[in-house]
Amino acid sequence: MSLTAGVVAVQGDVEEHAAAIERAAKTHGHDVTVHEIRESGIVPDCDLLAMPGGESTTISRLLHSEGIAPEIVDHVAAGKPLLATCAGLIVASSDPNDDRVEELGLLDVTVERNAFGRQKDSFEAPLAVDGLADDEPYPAVFIRAPAIEDVGGGTGDGTVEVLASWDGRPVAVKQGPVVGTAFHPELTPDSRIHGLAFFENSDAGLPDIADPA
Repeated sequence: MSLTAGVVAVQGDVEEHAAAIERAAKTHGHDVTVHEIRESGIVPDCDLLAMPGGESTTISRLLHSEGIAPEIVDHVAAGKPLLATCAGLIVASSDPNDDRVEELGLLDVTVERNAFGRQKDSFEAPLAVDGLADDEPYPAVFIRAPAIEDVGGGTGDGTVEVLASWDGRPVAVKQGPVVGTAFHPELTPDSRIHGLAFFENSDAGLPDIADPA
């Protein structure tokens, strides 16, 4: 079947996410049209959505000033999948640990910004991620990456599932149709995280997902 995807394009690796979505869709037998989202009115037509990294305060400000933020909240409330990566995870959280970020409250987690160091401390790590299509470690790229300090706390719907941890800290989680990662899955040719978030997440409500045409 043909799906409509959106990549929030106010900041971050937009083209890389779009390419990863296309690869994952092809792997799972779907056609997909990807739109870059810089203004309101596009998200409601999307079956799936990615929110890239960048600078969380800037992303938050632009999402609200452009009227995109409530559309993302409605997207998730409708059961449609969202993949939020790095700064996107911070914005999607219930507690970003930063008063400058107007969070979306889509993942019931508390995050720590730059938990693994600054730009010069970027690294790649082989992660064991629950739910991937095979058992091969995922080559996760961490750049000024946050980490999850606390899971749960009474906000949001459903239970937060920790999918992967590094150095004793959760770095990938799932709550309902939302998957959040502290790393950048778009910066590797391995599209399994996008596949997990959009096509293998049993809580994500893509139309007729079990019967691709």
